[in-house]
Amino acid sequence: MTVKAVPGNAAGIPGSKEVAVVAARAAAAKQGADIAILDVHELIVITDFFVIASGSSDRQVKTIVDEVEKAVRERGVRPIRREGETENRWVLLDYVDVVVHVFADEERDYYDLERLWRDAPRVRWQDSDAASSG
Repeated sequence: MTVKAVPGNAAGIPGSKEVAVVAARAAAAKQGADIAILDVHELIVITDFFVIASGSSDRQVKTIVDEVEKAVRERGVRPIRREGETENRWVLLDYVDVVVHVFADEERDYYDLERLWRDAPRVRWQDSDAASSG
């Protein structure tokens, strides 16, 4: 089931923007760095949002990923795919309409997804109204 960028739905499944904001806040709770949410739904058809965060070590990357997965699971959503956990240098959590990328600092600099997707608007997530505002 694909849930598009809506505030929520009758089944109680959170909208993709809400999932992205929850993921960003969870990353911040574990001292994730340079956290960004990119709204890519008008640029690609496979997802609505990228959440990008960095950790300063492999251990921190794993801690951030675990916290993101826990926080999003508490909203009733589980990833359909996880990649990169062997080395914890770039871990991807695929929630279909939200893809969370947690990088070690060097990998983030190298792949530079923000540059690649520079036409994607950034979503505010740090204030209490972020999940409901456009």
